[in-house]
Amino acid sequence: MVQRLAHRGPDGQGVWTGGPDGRIGLAHSRLSIIDLAGGHQPMGNEDGAIQVVFNGEIFNHIELRAELIAQGHTFRTHSDTEVIVHLYEQVGEAFVDHLNGQFAIALWDGRQRRLVLARDRTGIRPLFFTWTPDGLAFASEVKALFALPEVPRALDVGALGETFTYWAPLPGHTVFQGIDALPPGTLMVVDAQAPDVRASARLHRYWDWDFGDGDFSADTHDRSGGTHQGEDLAEELRALLIDAVRLQLRADVPVGAYLSGGLDSSIVTTLIKHFTDTPLRTFSLTFDDAEFDESAQQAELVAHLGTSHSSLRCSRADIAQAFADTIWHTEAPVLRTAPTPMMLLARHVRESGFKVVLTGEGADEVFGGYDIFKEARIRRFMARQPQSKVRPQLIDRLYPYLRHSPAAARVLAQRFFAEGAEHAHQPHFGHHPRWQTTQRIWQFFSPDVRAQLAGWNHLAALEAHLPASHAGWQPLQRDQYIEAHTLMSGYLLSSQGDRMAMAASIEGRFPFLDHRVIEFGNRLPPRYKLMGLTEKYLLKRSVHGLLPEGIRTRTKQPYRAPDSACFFEQGRALDWVAELLSPARLADAGLFDAQAVGKLMAKCAQGRAIGFGDNMAFVGVLSTMLLHERFVRAH
Repeated sequence: MVQRLAHRGPDGQGVWTGGPDGRIGLAHSRLSIIDLAGGHQPMGNEDGAIQVVFNGEIFNHIELRAELIAQGHTFRTHSDTEVIVHLYEQVGEAFVDHLNGQFAIALWDGRQRRLVLARDRTGIRPLFFTWTPDGLAFASEVKALFALPEVPRALDVGALGETFTYWAPLPGHTVFQGIDALPPGTLMVVDAQAPDVRASARLHRYWDWDFGDGDFSADTHDRSGGTHQGEDLAEELRALLIDAVRLQLRADVPVGAYLSGGLDSSIVTTLIKHFTDTPLRTFSLTFDDAEFDESAQQAELVAHLGTSHSSLRCSRADIAQAFADTIWHTEAPVLRTAPTPMMLLARHVRESGFKVVLTGEGADEVFGGYDIFKEARIRRFMARQPQSKVRPQLIDRLYPYLRHSPAAARVLAQRFFAEGAEHAHQPHFGHHPRWQTTQRIWQFFSPDVRAQLAGWNHLAALEAHLPASHAGWQPLQRDQYIEAHTLMSGYLLSSQGDRMAMAASIEGRFPFLDHRVIEFGNRLPPRYKLMGLTEKYLLKRSVHGLLPEGIRTRTKQPYRAPDSACFFEQGRALDWVAELLSPARLADAGLFDAQAVGKLMAKCAQGRAIGFGDNMAFVGVLSTMLLHERFVRAH
C-alpha cells in the first residue's frame, strides 16, 4: 500500500504494526519539509501507546509545542508530527480544534484501543477508507487501497451522476464502489474492541463554514467604530492575511509561490515580499492560446516585485501527452483539462529544487470572487422584475475574458439567466444553471447507466448535505457554502490541487484557507464581498497601495486551459483517443452510448465544439474512460 504512495513521499518510508494481536498497521511515505532529520513516521509517544501517521503540515506547531512543554510534555524532535502525539495525550479528540493546518491524520490509541482518523477543515489533504472482511483500510489515495486484493474495482454510477452535475462527488463519496472519503472537517473514531467494529465507527463534524444568523452588519459596525467600518475591516483582513502567509512559510526547505497574474496569487506573493524575510521565488504557467494566457499580467507583477521568476509554457500537445497521467493521479473524472498544466508546472517546480509552493486558492470562495456569484445576483435581480428590459443588460458585464461569451447572444443569454426564476428562494438557485449545463453530459450515458440514475434528484441530494442553519443565511452566503462544499473541496483542492502537486512530490499551501481567514470572511456582510458586481471588494481594499492598480482592480479571469482541441489534429482524433473512444471500447466499459459519443467527436474534430457544454462533455467522457482503463479494465 505504501509503495503506491511513493510519489507523495519520496524521502522515506516507515511501517508500524501492533495493537490487539498485531492487527493494527500504520505506514507512511514521507515528503520531508519540517525537521528533516527527526520527523520520521510512524511516530509514537514515550511508551509507544500512541502512534501517528499524517500527511500535511501543522502550521502553528511552534506555538503548540511551547504550550505543551509548559504543561509538562517532553519532546524528542522538532517535528510537527510529535505535536499531534502530545496534543492528543493532553486533550483527546479535541486535538483537532487546536490545529492550524492542512492534514490527513491516522492515530492509534493503544490505551483506549481505538483508531482516530481526522481531515483538515476544508479538505486540502485527502483521506479515503473502505471496509474489508478483515476490518478497516485507509489511505491518502485510492490506488493504495487497490493494493489490497480483497478491495473490488468498479466505478460507482451514482457518483458519476454526481460528478457530471456538481463537478465532483458529494462530500463523503468517491467514484469507486465501496470506497468512501472522510469529509472535510471531520473526525472518525473506530473502536477496535467493539463486537462489530464497523458499527462502532463514529463520525463527528468538528468544523464547518458558518454564517451565523445571516446578518452581521450590527456586529461589524460595533467592532469597527461606526463610520470607518470598511477601512477598519480592511486593515484587520490585511493583518490576518499577513499572519496566515507568515505561518505557511514555515519549512526547513525553500518555499516558492505560484503567480498566475490574477489578484489572489498576486496578493500572496506581495505579502511574502513586503512582510516576511523569505526570498521570493515564483512560478507561473503561460499558454500558446492567447485566450488562456496571462503572461503580460505575470510580467507586470514580476517587474513590480523584482522576484526571481520562471514560467512554463504549455501547448495543446503538452496537455494531450500528459492527460492520461493526470487521471491516474486525480482518481476521478474531470470536466476540464486545467489540472494537467498544473501537474506540469509542479514538475517544473520540483526540477527547480523546491518542495513547497504557496498559492492563491480559496480567495474566491471566501470573498465572493467567482462569476457564479455575480450571475446569481443578476438572476435574482431579474427575477424580481421579469418584464424589465433594462435589468438583462447587466449580463453584458460578465465574461469579458471569453472569446465566445455566453452573453454575446443576448436573447439566448436572457432566456438562460431567466430560467428557474420561480426558485429564487431556494438554496441551490445560484448554482442551478451550471448544474444544468454540466448535466448535459448525461445524454452521453449508456441506456443502462441512465436507467440506474433514473429518479435521482440532484437538488434534493444537495439539500441533504446542507446544515439546518442555511435557511437563515443571505443568498450570497448560501451560494458560497455550496461552492465551497462541491467545486472547491471536491475538485479544485483535489483534482486540480493536492493531486497535481503531489504527483510531482510538491506540497501546495493555501493562506486564504487558513480557518481564521474563512471565519473572518464569513462574518462579513455580503456587500463587503460583492459590492454591486465588483467581486472581492474588501479583499481588494485591504491591499490598496501594495499592488499595481491594474492588477488590484482587474476583473476576475478564472484559470482555464484549452480543452477538446488538445486531442485532435488536422480534423482527426489522436490515435490513443480514437482507440479509447472507439465503439468497441465504449461498449466494453458500458458507461457511454457509442453513437452519441461518435457525434460529439465529429463535432470536436470539425472545430465546432466551442461552448462549455461540448467541451465539458468530451473531457468528461474521455477522463472517465481513462479512469476505467487504468483502474478497472487493466485489472
